[in-house]
Amino acid sequence: MHSWRESCGIFGVYAPDEDVARLTFFALFALQHRGQESAGIATADGKRVRVHTGMGLVSQAFDEDALGRLGGSIAIGHNRYSTTGSSSPNNAQPILLNGHPGAIALGHNGNIVNAAYLRQELAELGYGFHTSTDSEVIADLILSSPGQTWVDKIRYAMRRLQGAYSLVIMTKDALIGVRGSLGVRPLCLGALDGGWVLASESCALDHIGAHFLREVEPGEVVLIDAGGVESFKEPSSRQALCIFEYIYFARPDSVINGRLLYQAREAMGGALAREYPVEADMVVGVPDSATVASIGYARQSGIDLSEALLKNRYVGRTFIEPDQRIRELGVKLKFNPLPGVLEGKRLVLVDDSIVRGTTTPRVIGLLRRAGAAEVHMRICAPPIRYPCFFGVDMATRWELIASQKSVSEIRDFIGADSLGYLSLEGLIEAVTLPRDILCLACFTGDYPIPVQLEMDKLALETMPATQESA
Repeated sequence: MHSWRESCGIFGVYAPDEDVARLTFFALFALQHRGQESAGIATADGKRVRVHTGMGLVSQAFDEDALGRLGGSIAIGHNRYSTTGSSSPNNAQPILLNGHPGAIALGHNGNIVNAAYLRQELAELGYGFHTSTDSEVIADLILSSPGQTWVDKIRYAMRRLQGAYSLVIMTKDALIGVRGSLGVRPLCLGALDGGWVLASESCALDHIGAHFLREVEPGEVVLIDAGGVESFKEPSSRQALCIFEYIYFARPDSVINGRLLYQAREAMGGALAREYPVEADMVVGVPDSATVASIGYARQSGIDLSEALLKNRYVGRTFIEPDQRIRELGVKLKFNPLPGVLEGKRLVLVDDSIVRGTTTPRVIGLLRRAGAAEVHMRICAPPIRYPCFFGVDMATRWELIASQKSVSEIRDFIGADSLGYLSLEGLIEAVTLPRDILCLACFTGDYPIPVQLEMDKLALETMPATQESA
């Protein structure tokens, strides 16, 4: 059971004859799984840039009145979860800054590992900050960079940024997509009748009737304006696409690097069945993140697949706090087992990962109380022993159960009859990509760039801020 939150979702559209705010609203719906803390849309009409943000889900942040005030021919949108900076209205995106040669709005997916250093440098240049995010650091770095055009400034800033970032940037008359040189976070380009779109995942294009063209390459800047689409490329010495886009983050109906995520996850389940066979009566996937992998395990093993663990799919962000009695129910608020189906059965329980190990024992306990005779845990990823610094709010190393316990100790801790983690080789084979273009640091500790091993996502909160940006 994962205990992290997803990467942010970003979207951009250039379409002079469309209601771009409404298109962006529905695209953000498709990307809601990537962030549920806040949502925002910025639009431009050739003269000015407008922005509206709100806390919570897309449906909580917007209504008809808000969308009606966002006219224009260009829009960018953002679903946020916090990797740098707390969850607060000030940190909602897109952020809007004014500078030379004008205003820009920016949405960011990722994490900049040298943000504190850059922020201090910008502060000494006279730039002020009204958020505690690395996204504002990126925007100010672009504004402060030399160059005659926005693309010149962005390319210069890219040479200073270290870490993971995919960006959608909007000026009053242009849409710009940026993917960091490591390519940790995805970004794709699509075509719409009379326009162009950018999105974290291809599923967002499907929802608004856009046609997928290609992925934005690592180190690439894509400029979209009245002249069409133009591409610029910064050198990329090493690629490091996050493996958890395949395991968990992206939707199964998205395509990344030419691989449909559904097929990759089904292959992970099949590989698990080959590596860790067991005599059992049914395969149960933890919904929804391991549903596809459980199909692969069942198909490969010949064991029946059952939906014996149901998920309340409407459990999401809410501003209503549960009382103590409801809070103590814990995981039962999210999952409910079917006793009549589980009674006396030997289960293979498939999940995407075990991070801290706090939720998994509760789910196994639910299944046992519902009558399961045996629970054999199968995980679609190798043990996570190292934290992520590239856009995933995972855990510190001492909180990661696999960095503190052996597999047999974890098995005993979670209360499973057996435990099997997919091997690194099996995982790489399932995603059908060369190992050297993937970031596997959470398994291996081999980070694509040097990192500070115990960084705090709230580090920028403690740095001095002013009320206005330069």
